[in-house]
Amino acid sequence: MVVYLTGLVSLLLAALSLGPSFAHVLEAPPRLFVWTPELWREATVFNGQFAFFAKIGGPLDVTAILAACFLSYLLANERPAFRFALAGAVFFAGGLAAWFTLVAPANAILATWKPGPIPPDFEAVRLRWETGHMVVAALKVLGFGSISIALLAPRLGGGT
Repeated sequence: MVVYLTGLVSLLLAALSLGPSFAHVLEAPPRLFVWTPELWREATVFNGQFAFFAKIGGPLDVTAILAACFLSYLLANERPAFRFALAGAVFFAGGLAAWFTLVAPANAILATWKPGPIPPDFEAVRLRWETGHMVVAALKVLGFGSISIALLAPRLGGGT
């Protein structure tokens, strides 16, 4: 029973972590191909619409990783479920690492922008920010899929 409850919590946390990342992907095409640089900068930098992504998303990402690690621990004697649960934890950790590597540096630059002329590095920063979010979302999709498969994988002991 503990495995099933942990699996449910892990999957729920993974879904909640994936949601905001996938939202960034869904929003990217108009921001990249339709919006003017002025609109993109105003909407993403000065609007504050992403404030809760950090306040809620960061801790949620960490708990999703920890829950998947705990699920892996509980499934240590259950192959192939263990491998998929562990892969889920690794993919979510990779997503967080990709955020720190790709998105956080762009966020640091965005934080320095002031109203006025478009910065000369605008295109590069925007592309890094948008594609960084896409990489994070892709890793989380793989993590969510892996955790799902771990919960659906045949069990040797019938669950505990």
